[in-house]
Amino acid sequence: MKRCRNIGAFVGWEGRIRADGTRPEQISLSYNGGKDCLVLLILLLARMGRHYYSTSDTTNGSSELTPPEKLQCVYIVAAHPFPEVDTFVETSSEEYGLEVARYVLPMKKGLEIYLEERPSIKAVFVGTRRTDPHGENLTFFDPTDAGWPSFMRIHPVIDWHYVQIWAFIRHLGIEYCPLYDQGYTSLGGIKDTHPNPHLKKQGQNGQGFRPAYELTQDNEERLGRDS
Repeated sequence: MKRCRNIGAFVGWEGRIRADGTRPEQISLSYNGGKDCLVLLILLLARMGRHYYSTSDTTNGSSELTPPEKLQCVYIVAAHPFPEVDTFVETSSEEYGLEVARYVLPMKKGLEIYLEERPSIKAVFVGTRRTDPHGENLTFFDPTDAGWPSFMRIHPVIDWHYVQIWAFIRHLGIEYCPLYDQGYTSLGGIKDTHPNPHLKKQGQNGQGFRPAYELTQDNEERLGRDS
């Protein structure tokens, strides 16, 4: 298994957030059930749990910081969504104790309404990686662009590679959206997302596709996407 070397960069988010005065209830996660935000979810929950546990007063059982009852998340639904994606978001949200606000709207409008309904949100964790569209020049912390709803975007897995994402998921035995086992490597909507042609099975009839984790190259990840 290729070692995920970027975890060290991830754990520094706490210091930056505390320095900015951001409280737990002001944090949200952009969660659409995809592999990247799934990894980010697990890392975030693990780090938050460790942080709250380490700040507990073992003498009287109190804690300096009170963890939120549920992690707030925003789910901007893709146009013509896969039923499998919607189902996975629902089941995984229940499993991990997420409070998911779901919007069937374009990204910008959905975020506008989300922040109107939850004005306390100041920072949103996003599972964007360097090879994603518009990811090339992002840093770990980036304010939203001019004209967009205002909040801090946090990109802890920005420098993770495709194989590292899958190594993390499979090593920990994390349940993921079943579409990835059907050759899909990047998930959008039904009309613009297809199994990755590089995963098409070879053999007697050439039917079907190998699972997403068998792909190895970052630049081949979106070959099943029309946009």
